[in-house]
Amino acid sequence: MTERIVLAYSGGLDTSVAIGWIGEATGAEVIAVAVDVGQGGESLETIRQRALGCGAVEAYVADASDEFANEYCMPTLKANALYQGHYPLVSAISRPVIVKHLVKAAREFGATTVAHGCTGKGNDQVRFEVGIQTLGPDLKCIAPVRDLALTRDKAIAFAEEKGLPIETTKKNPYSIDQNVWGRAVETGYLEDIWNAPTKDIYDYTATPEFPPAPDEVTISFEAGVPVAIDGVRVTPLQAIKELNRRAGAQGVGRIDVVEDRLVGIKSREIYEAPGAMALITAHKHLEDITVEREQARFKATVGQRWAELVYDGQWFSPLKRSLDAFIEDTQQYVTGDIRMVLHGGQAIVNGRRSETSLYDFDLATYDTGDTFDQSMARGFIELWGMSAKVASGRDIRVAGK
Repeated sequence: MTERIVLAYSGGLDTSVAIGWIGEATGAEVIAVAVDVGQGGESLETIRQRALGCGAVEAYVADASDEFANEYCMPTLKANALYQGHYPLVSAISRPVIVKHLVKAAREFGATTVAHGCTGKGNDQVRFEVGIQTLGPDLKCIAPVRDLALTRDKAIAFAEEKGLPIETTKKNPYSIDQNVWGRAVETGYLEDIWNAPTKDIYDYTATPEFPPAPDEVTISFEAGVPVAIDGVRVTPLQAIKELNRRAGAQGVGRIDVVEDRLVGIKSREIYEAPGAMALITAHKHLEDITVEREQARFKATVGQRWAELVYDGQWFSPLKRSLDAFIEDTQQYVTGDIRMVLHGGQAIVNGRRSETSLYDFDLATYDTGDTFDQSMARGFIELWGMSAKVASGRDIRVAGK
């Protein structure tokens, strides 16, 4: 029986050419797998037909947009996950769901190997292959660009020689990855980190310098998950899409950062994540009134480690699973409403309310009716500073000898 290889297929030049390139290099049949994670653009059926036209023996397409929103974006939101304090893990969280469907297709079609279109310099090769090793430990992995010397010039020449149904003349200077959680842009002009991004880079967000009138929005959460916008019930996918539209119109969610890649190099990245950044902002403000102080402090540390693990391709790791359990426990009271104004590139919270809030007006007020017993403060301060006071006395005593 002829060997079969499952290829993660985007519909673009490189993965279209990879179908025939892999076949010629290995003698295997190629099954193209396209996964919809809300990236927009062409229909899945158009992508499927292109894969078949490029020589795939099968073309498997999966609409995973709701699955992606529910099972990948929502845990990211609950963790307030921002890698290095900036990046909401746009590409990193899409790879595990794609891997899940790649492995599923490999089982269904009897494939022994999974292929992806990543280079040897990026993070995605690790995310794909570690995920595949975890979910399908018997499966082999290959990367045509990295392992079979498929360069862009060779891809264009191969496509023209074979007459493949794919556009080869369009020159996009950037590498772009996008899904419903956001959009990532790199390479080209951006590799000089002194260069400011040009307007043509952006697609999910409008220029914030000349915004429309301020847009006030109320987001309702239940156990850390957005369930309504301005009182209208929504699914997680609908919430992200609606805020992509409204926050994007105000230029919210533009991120320009030089980040530390897993492979050890620094890389300049431009991200657009209007819905993600608006939701994370709202969620964090709701946690501020519903999560106990020490729990919140520790959760910030957990969220940072969670983001690092996911960025580094460890979505399926035991530690990530354990951190998920902690984060989920913190969300039981994160229920309520956040009101925010979207305007001029900013999402600014100006109101919050919750039936499970820890904010006590009578304790917080400085006006008549204050229930806080200020006489307790003197003794508290004495005890709180006792350790430092004793250590300071020791320092003076030793220095005087």
